[in-house]
Amino acid sequence: MNNPNPPAKEAKPGLRHRIKEEFIQATLLALYFAVWFCSLALFSFALLREAAIPITPFGLALIKAGLCAKFMMIGKAIYPLKVDANRGLIKSIFWHSVAYLGIVIALSFAEAGIDGLLHGKSFLVSVASFGHGDPIYIAALALIYWLIIWPYLIFLGLRQSIGDAVVSTILFGSKEN
Repeated sequence: MNNPNPPAKEAKPGLRHRIKEEFIQATLLALYFAVWFCSLALFSFALLREAAIPITPFGLALIKAGLCAKFMMIGKAIYPLKVDANRGLIKSIFWHSVAYLGIVIALSFAEAGIDGLLHGKSFLVSVASFGHGDPIYIAALALIYWLIIWPYLIFLGLRQSIGDAVVSTILFGSKEN
C-alpha cells in the first residue's frame, strides 16, 4: 500500500540539511567577519597607543560580525549571487559587493549609536559622530570593509562557477592527501 506522506518525509531531511548548511555558512561567515573586525579594533587601539585596551569594542565587533553574517545571508536570499560566464566573475559580483557594503556600513553606524548608549550618550549624537563625522574617514573605512567583503564574494562566485569540491581542492588540497 502507498504511504500517503512520502513527500513530507522526503522534505524533512532536505530541510534539516538546508538549515544545517545555512547555520554552518552563517557561523563561518561570522567568524570571518569577527577576525577582521576584531583585528581592526586592535589596530585602532595600537594606532592610538592606548595603555589599556577596553574589551567593549571587541564585544561589539563580535556582535557586528554576527549581525553582518545574518544580514548577508538574508541579502543572499533576497539578492542571490549569480555568476554569468559571459560577464565573468568580477563583473557578476561587483554590484553585490556594493549592496553588501551598504549593509556593513549601516551596521557600523548602528554600532556607533549602541556604543554611545553604553557610554551614557545619545544614540543619534553617537551615530552622527561615527567616523569622527569625517567623510574621508568614513570613505576609508568603507573601502576597508569592501576589501573584507570582496574575497568572500569571490569565494562564493568560484563555488558557484566551478563547484564546492573543486574550490575545496584548490584551497585545501585533495582529500586523498
